[in-house]
Amino acid sequence: MSYVKERLGNLSATSLILVMILFIFVSIVASISIGTVNIPFTEVWEIILNKIMSYLHIFGLQEDETLLKTAKANIVLILRTPRAFMAVIVGALLALAGVVMQATVQNPLADPYILGMSSGASFGATFAIACGATAFFTGFMAEAGIAIYAFLGAFVSAMAVLLLSSVGGRTTSVKLVLSGTIISSLFGAASNLVITLFADAEEMMNITFWILGSFAGATGEKLWLPLIALIIAVVFFTTQIRTLNIMLTGDETAATLGVDLNKRRRIYVFICAVLTACAVCFCGVIGFVGLMVPHIVRGLTGNNHWKLLPVSILVGSIFMSWADIATRVVLDHGELPIGIITAVCGAPIFAYIMIKKTYSFS
Repeated sequence: MSYVKERLGNLSATSLILVMILFIFVSIVASISIGTVNIPFTEVWEIILNKIMSYLHIFGLQEDETLLKTAKANIVLILRTPRAFMAVIVGALLALAGVVMQATVQNPLADPYILGMSSGASFGATFAIACGATAFFTGFMAEAGIAIYAFLGAFVSAMAVLLLSSVGGRTTSVKLVLSGTIISSLFGAASNLVITLFADAEEMMNITFWILGSFAGATGEKLWLPLIALIIAVVFFTTQIRTLNIMLTGDETAATLGVDLNKRRRIYVFICAVLTACAVCFCGVIGFVGLMVPHIVRGLTGNNHWKLLPVSILVGSIFMSWADIATRVVLDHGELPIGIITAVCGAPIFAYIMIKKTYSFS
């Protein structure tokens, strides 16, 4: 770790970001290529370039129509490309939310789900599946019905945490954590009640698979919501890097610098709630990414958010992309839920952090 940190320290922030972007491109191509049916990298590039040329007739470019009608082209363009980009976007969203939440509550072991958003999203999806609540939607909205309820559940739980943490005075990091624990327990109990009363065997399987997460249902249409949320959040938090750095110094220091952390915490928690809801609404609950990625990157780059924020976003994308690849290659037939892979990676790192007592920003 120290060797890697020394080498990264010799790189400028721009150089490090460019290297990570290159890794993301490699990860996307690998994600499209590797699966039950392995497709060579060269064929993947050929299919993608031909598809791009099909949109560029105005420049006189011609595609190979025969190639685009093959079974491999359908696998690349319809099944794997949206899935690869969904993994990259969701990984970036969760890592970004993790960085912000850890600064907001001044605890490097925090993650987006500390506010009960995972329990809220699980309750929303469980209610939609077990109670048939998606019957109210038609067309594309019918396909996205579970996602809508999951989004609403995550959003409502985060708002409940904000409301509870503000009772009796200003919102503090400790009150946020305690409020998140309370709301998470309540939504978890509500989910179990719905499953017990209404879910049959088939619905139980759907609920379990959704709670553990999967990118199998990713489509091009579903990419827009998390992508727009990611772009807006990156632009916003880039302007907030100084405040994020000040948050690490504590409330008293921030007050002397004229920064109202109480107000900023509310804003940041609200935005993180929206980010997490956008990340999980189409692919289910995915844990440990928001905790694990920022902490690892912090050990390599330091606490300064000018470097920590962009590198964490990129590392989150890379990690999620390869975790998705792992879900498809671990089993000979079928795939594992993505939540199992992230838990297998995240739990040992969490235990290592606790044993080594490195849960501080120093």
